[in-house]
Formats: sequence, structure tokens, C-alpha cells
Amino acid sequence: MKYRNLILSALLLAGLVSCVKKLDRKPKDFLEPSTYYKTAEQLNIALNGVYDNLGVLYSNPIHFRFGFEGDEHWYVKNSPLSGLHIYDYTAAHPDFQSFWSNLYIGIGRANYLLANLDNNPAIDAAVRSRVKGEALFLRAYYYFMLVQGYGGVPLILTPPKSVSDVDAPRATAKQVYERIIADMTEAEGLVAPIQELGFGGRVNKSAVRGILARVCLHMAGHPVKEISRYTDARNWAKKVIDDAEAGHALNPSYSGVFINLITDKYDIKESLWEVEFWGNRSDAYTETGSLGDVNGPATTNSQTGFAYAGIKATADLYYRYDEGDVRRDWCITNFNYGTAAQPANFKNYVASVNRNTAYNRWPGKYRREYEIVLPKNNTATPTNCPLLRFSDVLLMYAEAENEISGPTTEAIEAVNKVRRRGWRTSIKAVTITHGGAGYTAAPTVTISGGGGTGAAATATISGGRVTGLTFAPDPVYGRTRGVGFTSAPTITFNGGEGIGATATATIYSAVEAEVPSSATAGPETFRKFIQDERSRELNGETYRKADLIRWGIFVDRMHELSETIKTDLGSLTTPAYLNLFIKGYGPNISDRNTLWPIPTRELTLNRALTQNPGW
Repeated sequence: MKYRNLILSALLLAGLVSCVKKLDRKPKDFLEPSTYYKTAEQLNIALNGVYDNLGVLYSNPIHFRFGFEGDEHWYVKNSPLSGLHIYDYTAAHPDFQSFWSNLYIGIGRANYLLANLDNNPAIDAAVRSRVKGEALFLRAYYYFMLVQGYGGVPLILTPPKSVSDVDAPRATAKQVYERIIADMTEAEGLVAPIQELGFGGRVNKSAVRGILARVCLHMAGHPVKEISRYTDARNWAKKVIDDAEAGHALNPSYSGVFINLITDKYDIKESLWEVEFWGNRSDAYTETGSLGDVNGPATTNSQTGFAYAGIKATADLYYRYDEGDVRRDWCITNFNYGTAAQPANFKNYVASVNRNTAYNRWPGKYRREYEIVLPKNNTATPTNCPLLRFSDVLLMYAEAENEISGPTTEAIEAVNKVRRRGWRTSIKAVTITHGGAGYTAAPTVTISGGGGTGAAATATISGGRVTGLTFAPDPVYGRTRGVGFTSAPTITFNGGEGIGATATATIYSAVEAEVPSSATAGPETFRKFIQDERSRELNGETYRKADLIRWGIFVDRMHELSETIKTDLGSLTTPAYLNLFIKGYGPNISDRNTLWPIPTRELTLNRALTQNPGW
């Protein structure tokens, strides 16, 4: 047997040697750049490859495990008990490596495309110009994500000349920002207007201008602090606001902004740029995300849409809202979904909330119940991820204007536009002015007039008298208190065998939405108001931690939150709460956490790199 195997082995080896002599050793599946990028189709395929890294970047951990939510949310799971989300990590943590690698892969793809864009001058110059603009912007955006996370990084702007061309020193953060702004500014003149495209999933002029405003605000803040950039930020935001052809405007409905994203409807008036996801991984589409799964209301009901639900809101976020702000009950759920055995979308509504129970509320911006791709996947969602909304542009304009000239009329009005859209136009309270007499059953309640619609309530009785009203649950607003009221409606009671019950209603006034005069006394008070307003409007959209850092208040704010949590929760010692304030927002956070460490693997591969302070 052994002898036979030896013979077979010898014959096989001889055959292999014979074949090797006849084989062409040059690979047939490797394309030299000079042989590609020859058609408009190939340029677009290459550009799609640059876009693809957005899908990887915004698909999962960035929404709950990277800690980008700052003081707005907390990681609710008991495992893992170390990582970015509770500020307990080392430079070897795999999330740092994946974030760095994904961004530099996107940069590398853009570099190859830009270096070979003109391989075939016969391709329509307009096509090459558009591709160049989008690739330049995406490369700059990836560098923006890098500089926010790591500070100064290697500025690699051309394809490597060889596999050994790996040692690249770090540019300063200022140099990185300058290159970002230069590339984005060039791109602004090359990309298509958003109204020409008709959707926000592609880089467009409005997106470039709005992101330039954001970049300039970051460069004006910590750690670079080039305050002259506030003027640039204001000017870029103003270009978006004043673009009559694009006609940007706020969606009248705050919840409608996110329902549009979930149901794959484009709203280019408000949503200027978004990462597109689609499918359920049982179809031909595999570019799915996780909005509503990792950061939505928890449920095991597959008909509603399973949600892992990795984070909950902090009490600070909940109480950042005024009572009349409709955004609160969309951003923070006032319900819990039912079990898998209950009907789809069944909700158990929360009766009340206080500083203790506020920590037990789910984020509610992305509700899987609205998804239209069926069947729903347990770990993947088709919801588009917003990267820039018009409300953000208005708030950036107001912030930059305030830093330059204080709380001007224009800056205050920009904030008021955002607040008015988010304000209730519903019934605030009902007062039973007379309980009547003789009621043996609850009378029918009719609410009419006042210019509003949708209010519905039932009466409660006791001792033959009407004692109160209960508004029915509403899937968006929490309670059916109606919308669109400009004056107090009339409330009447009919039936129930009784007589004489009367009630009056008060409504939320539009003037209550306005920025209070106490917040516009000077630049400092208005700055603080805008900081809170950004959280009220944009919470859970991955901006908060970076905002706190550029304002220079991140460490203090997180320590303050830690003390607040300890006061709010007292002696509660469930593992999740311990994870929240003992291992998380307490002693772990220091100045070194304003930057991530350079990944250990990169320091090993690139000997020209240096580590960030404190790591």
C-alpha cells in the first residue's frame, strides 16, 4: 500500500513539474490601472467602489457601539463589558482597526480612480468631471472621519508605488483639515445640483456645501481652534439656505423625516445626503444596514421587525426637551413593543416617567414597524442613514453666526424654524369645569373647532359626574391630542344618561416654540442653547460626541452625566446600570478620550506613525 502511494506521488509530482514548464506564470486576473478606466461605465463602477465604504461605515457599530452618542444614550447590554461604548479599551481593540482600515480602503479606491481618470480622453469631459468631483469629496469625507477620530493622520493622496511603500508620517490635524476643505471646495464646482439628481443618495452641491459648513465648524473648534473658519462655516451654510433652485425646506412633520427614510422615500428638500440601504438579504440586495435594529425599540416580534436594541436614552436627553416638543416622543419611545405572541406593532404605553425611569426608554427615531421590505430580516434593515439634513444646516448657520456676531435676528430665526417644526400644535390640557350629574355611563366626547384635527378622547366618570378625559394612544404622537390647532377647540359631552358636564381645553401656542429671551442675552447663553438644540434635533445621528469635543466640553459633560446618573439611580445595582455609570461614564473618561488611539496594528506596519497622547 505504501509502495503504491509512493508511485502515485511520484507520477503526480512529475506531472506538476511538466505542467509548470508549460504554464504562463503571469496572472490573468489582475488588471493594470492603465488597462482599466477606459469607459464611462468603468469609471462609474470604480466610483461605486468608493461609495461602498459608506455602507460599511454606517451599517452597524457606529450607531451604538462606537460611543458616538455621547451623553444622549447609554449601552444597555451586559456584554461586552469593555469597549468603545463604555470607554474601556486599548489601542489593540478591533473596532479601532476596522474603522481605520475601512476609511483608508475608501481613500485608496478614490486615489486609484483619481489617478487614472483621464486614461481615455475620449470619455465625455462632463462625465469625468462629475466622477472627479464625487471621488474628491468622498476621499475628503473619509479623511474628515479620520481626523475627528484620531487627530492628524497620514495624508495619502496617490496610489502606492510598491507594496513596500507603507511608511507614511502623520500630517497635523490642521494640515488634514486644510486638504479636506481644498478637495471639497473643488468638488463643489464639479458635482451635480441635488434637484438635477432628484435623490440624496449621491454626492451633490447641497451636500458638499453643508458638509463643508460642518468641517469648518470642527476646524474652528477644538483641537485646531482656527476661529476664522466660523466665517467659512456660515458662508457655506448660507449657500444651502439661499439656493432658490434647490429650494431646501424643512419637512412639516419631524417624524415624517424618518418615516421617509424607513419607507425609501426621498425628500431632497430636507434630506440632503444619505447612505442608501435596501433589501432583506433573501433577495438580490445585500447592502443592508442596522438602523432600527441596534438603535431602535426592542422587540422579538418578527412582524414588527426584530430589534437587538443596544442603547437607551439618558434622563438628561429626555429632560432636555420642553413638554410641548413633539420631537421628544418620537426620539424617545413612550411605549414598549409587545411580545412575539402579540400582534405586530402592539404597544404597551408608558404611563409616566421620572428621573429614575427615564433611563429605561428606547430610542425611537427608526421604527422597524414602518419597513416595506418583507419579510423583515432579524439583523439587517433597509433604512437609509441620514448624513446631512436641512435642519442641521440651519443650526450650523446659527452657531457660526453667533460666534461671529452674537445672537443676531438671522441666527435666532434659523433656530426658531427648527423649533417651530418640532413643536406641538395639539391640546395641552383639559379642565373639567363642571362634572354634570346623573351619568351612569361615560358620555361620548366630541372635540371640534380650533383649526385642528385628530383629537380623540374618552370620558371617565365617578359618582355620576365626569371627572376627566383620557386621550387614546397614537403611534406617532403618543396620545391623540390632535394636530394643527390655532385656537382652543370646543369639547362637548353627549349620552351617558347624564347632563351638564362641561370642559375647556388649552393648546400649545406657537410662540412657546420660540427661543426664549433668556437664551439670547449674549453669545454664551445662545451658544449653550444651540448646543442643547442640536441634541434635541439630531440625537442618535452620530454627531453628539464629536460636537462635545469640538466645543471643548466633552470630558466635563461626561463627568457631569456620571454624577447625575448616580444621583438619579441611587442604590440601583442591576448589571446594566452598573455598566452604565461605574464602568462607563465615570472614572474612565479623561482628556485622552478626545482622540482614539492609533491602532496597534498600524503602528506595527507603518514605522513612521506615532501614538496619540495618553495611549
